[in-house]
Amino acid sequence: MPRAALLSIHARVDATKPASWEDPSLVQLWGPRFSVFVVAASDVAVFSLGRLPDDAKGRRRAEELAAHLHAALDGARMPYAEAGRALGVQHNSLRYAAATGTVLIRWEGARQPTVWTVPPPVMDPREARLELARRYLHIYGPATPETFGWWAGIGQRDAIAAFEALRASMTAVRTPIGEAWILTSDEPTFRAAAGPAAPARLLPSGDAYFLFQGADRELLVPDAAQRRALWTPRVWPGAVLVEGEILGTWRRADTTMTVQPFTRLSRAAREAVEVEARTLPLPGVRRPIVVRWHE
Repeated sequence: MPRAALLSIHARVDATKPASWEDPSLVQLWGPRFSVFVVAASDVAVFSLGRLPDDAKGRRRAEELAAHLHAALDGARMPYAEAGRALGVQHNSLRYAAATGTVLIRWEGARQPTVWTVPPPVMDPREARLELARRYLHIYGPATPETFGWWAGIGQRDAIAAFEALRASMTAVRTPIGEAWILTSDEPTFRAAAGPAAPARLLPSGDAYFLFQGADRELLVPDAAQRRALWTPRVWPGAVLVEGEILGTWRRADTTMTVQPFTRLSRAAREAVEVEARTLPLPGVRRPIVVRWHE
């Protein structure tokens, strides 16, 4: 959601402001697995057409729904439940139209998203799918077609086909959890010595750093009890990153942040977490964040 995107940007980009996610260079759409994504406006085709169904029935459904939505809105912006009623469909089904690249939204994490339509992107859907796979490999690699298919919310056959098409630009690797692939262009980065890690970062729920499934989670967080605390059955907490390692979880209620460390942290680490909490560019928060340690 938007505020999570804001905190993900803050963890990686200096001078992030509370309104940074509203920059004109960014847009919101229903992306992989129909989740709300904040992406560069220039990348709309990648995160929409890259998920357009390959089968005729699925593609027709997306395109017809997008056309009907465009006609109903007639250039206006509308809450998506209202748009669904105007079309006589369940409003959640409007998400299928997003794969055409013609549907954008604005959602602030409360109330309903506002929806509107834009001209279709100028990009071949197949090329968009391959670029989506490249982005996935660059951020989440080493990876497999199966994990790409899960993340993108596309069929496994389509995911395997994308990896096959990219075979010439990929390198096979062996990891502690099995064989996988990376982009060949990323190999120097994997081989390079690690740089200095930030003293502390507070990653929001669903951040790309820990958006994994299956054995990938075991690699990132070896302890089973800690994995259960981080990847809960319902809404995930945020992850506390200390010098590059996930060492706890956090949740926030207004200006109180509750941090639950996995292990006893040093005084310096605790101070770094508290400093990071106070610097979060949260919109509408008028008092400093107070960290409550739950141990």
